[in-house]
Amino acid sequence: MTAVPTSDADRLDLVGSRLYTAVLSDVIDGLGFRDQAMDARLRPVWEGASIAGRAHTLLTVDIFELRPDPYRKEIEAVDSLKPGDVLIGATGPSSRTCLWGELLSTASVARGARGAIVDGYVRDVRQIASMRFPVFATGMKPVDSAGRSEVVEFGTPVACGGVVVREGDLVVADVDGIVVVPREVEDDAIRLALEKVAGENRMRDSIRAGLSLAEAFARHGIL
Repeated sequence: MTAVPTSDADRLDLVGSRLYTAVLSDVIDGLGFRDQAMDARLRPVWEGASIAGRAHTLLTVDIFELRPDPYRKEIEAVDSLKPGDVLIGATGPSSRTCLWGELLSTASVARGARGAIVDGYVRDVRQIASMRFPVFATGMKPVDSAGRSEVVEFGTPVACGGVVVREGDLVVADVDGIVVVPREVEDDAIRLALEKVAGENRMRDSIRAGLSLAEAFARHGIL
């Protein structure tokens, strides 16, 4: 049986280096959680971006007037990020506002965060890409959030990309998409995913060695 690290930093490093969203989605399906992959419209804003971290959730609503101190709660949310966190920005999803940009990414890096996932728009993409800070979003728009949206709460369950995300959930993102691993099956999901990766490697080697797909599947039972 594959051991899962007890240290959270080691666990996140292991997931980020050896696992990927497709295999995690497969094993979570088998554990009875079949709706944990976010909508395909959320994409990495720069090529090669990937994330493995703990959800730190944030919820916004659209507004239609400039208000005093428009960034107060947004600043509080970003300043409360912890090492290993991933900012999960639930905007509705709004087509009116732009939640994320370079300065919030810079602040997140300084806090030890591992990325940001925004069910909505981001900006400053060239600067974010040059930082190599992993950000996933539905698109880009150059507008500021002031007078267009405000953060109403953070650290509470939110719906992001069609998946309910809770504070501290394991979130993994790569070119194939974004998967949220429920806390109650996290250990089993990581262990089974590691075992499935090893099995897929054996399956691949068998096909390369000359077995047909049917023969390899009969031997390893993995596809």
